[in-house]
Amino acid sequence: MIKLSFCMRRLAHLSREEFQAYWREKHPLAVPPDAIPTLGVKRYVQVHTLDTDARELVVGPRTGLEEPLDGIAELWVESIEALERDWSTDEAKEILRVFFEDEKNFIDWSRSTILVSEEIVVFPQTGEPS
Repeated sequence: MIKLSFCMRRLAHLSREEFQAYWREKHPLAVPPDAIPTLGVKRYVQVHTLDTDARELVVGPRTGLEEPLDGIAELWVESIEALERDWSTDEAKEILRVFFEDEKNFIDWSRSTILVSEEIVVFPQTGEPS
């Protein structure tokens, strides 16, 4: 399984709450739900950054960190081969174009990035197969 991580920062004129509300409520409506299988996406998760003092416990002694991301979209696809096959069709390119056009309403791509990765489980959750 391959994971696509869209590590996003909001446009400067949006608050984090406005960014997350748009992403959660409006962005999924950019294309009809039946279009998603065309991309071969097996799972889609939105990771919303929390404004909490508890972050300092995690940051600890690390210094010089960039500002926190506003969110991460995580998508899973079957394989690199499936990604290359499914995202190369004309139909997929049109779906991706529509999504990208809508992303301009809330994401600052000049301060964001995308990872194509493979998860390596270091220790599984209790009850999760290793």
